This record gives sequence, structure tokens and C-alpha cells, in this order.
Amino acid sequence: MTRIVPLGTGADVRLRNEGAPVAVVLLNGGTARAVPGTWSATSELLADELAPRFPGVMFAEVRYRVKTWNELPSCIADADAALDLAGRKSLLVGFSMGGAVSIGVAAHEAAVGVVGLAPWIPDRLELDGLRGKRFDVIHGSWDRYFPGIPGVSASSSRRGFERARALGVEGSYALIPRGLHGAAVRRRSGQILRLPRWRAWVEHVAERLTGLQ
Repeated sequence: MTRIVPLGTGADVRLRNEGAPVAVVLLNGGTARAVPGTWSATSELLADELAPRFPGVMFAEVRYRVKTWNELPSCIADADAALDLAGRKSLLVGFSMGGAVSIGVAAHEAAVGVVGLAPWIPDRLELDGLRGKRFDVIHGSWDRYFPGIPGVSASSSRRGFERARALGVEGSYALIPRGLHGAAVRRRSGQILRLPRWRAWVEHVAERLTGLQ
């Protein structure tokens, strides 16, 4: 059963396994242009696959009020509100721009760590919020930016990961061979299209959830 809950910021959260004692907060990517928030295809796929396998974990997918990396503080405020709503020990799972959003809210008292899925970690992004938390990065080896096609290079996320390690942050970095930018995209019809190697994304996240319960 899923339920959509509006947040005070104007964003929405879609909840599964609501009564579970721990939570995963799933955060979406963004665009250069400010557009209304949408549900993430990758986050939705992960929740579809993992919620039945982990009934002891609440899954909270965030739909930003506006999704753009040019208004990152707005997206971070939405994530902060989602953590307040969860009100329990939470793992942040951020896809693409959601990686930067997760890092931006990692200092929240409910957050126990961040899992970045092909995370965008700009060099200017402060990483101090990760201190005392765990930071794991998963990236597709074939991911990269092409004009008109979203993507984040693995070398970019690796650079961000090493910056976090230099601060004493514990974690891991994993490449998915032949992996693309995330696990899924959304068709114009609204249906989810699973990308090649989608199962590898699911299993990598599942490994992080095993120790969360």
C-alpha cells in the first residue's frame, strides 16, 4: 500500500511500509531549467523491488516542489522536511542531483548515511554534513553527459567520494560494469522502462539495507 503525503514546503512524499521502524528516503535528480517536481523512475523502481523484500523499512520517495540544480537549497529543504516526516533512523538514497541533495541534508539527526546513485557532487558542494555518517557511491561505468542526454561521469563522483574520504568519512565506491545513468527512465506514457543492468542497482542498494534494519 502506498500513500502520498504533502509536505509543508510544497513537496510530496510517497510512502510504503509506513509502520516500519527505519526508513529510506529516496531523492530524485533534476534539470537546469526550473520545472515542477516529478517522481523519479529510478527511485520508483527501487521502491517497487525492495519494499516487499524489506517490510521492516519504510520507503519514502520525495517529489520536489521544483526540481533544478539551480535552486538546490529548495530541494534540500524538501529533503529536510521529508526526514522530519519520517521521524526515525533514515538512510538517504540520492540519484543524480539527489546525491547533492542527500549530502546537503546529511547532518540531519535522523540521517545515518548517504547512498549516492550516479551522484552529482559538484566541486563547490560542502561535504561537512557527511562527518560521522557513512557514504556509499554506486555508479554505472558507461554513465556520462552528452548534449541533451542527462548523465554524470563516474570520474566526477569518484572525485567527490575522495573528497569525503579526506574528511575521514567511511564508505565505499562501486562501479556497475556497462551501467548507464541509473536503473530506469520513464516513458511518455508514464510507465517505467528498466535500463540494462537495473538488477545490479537494486542489489547494491539491497546490500546497504541489510545492515539498516
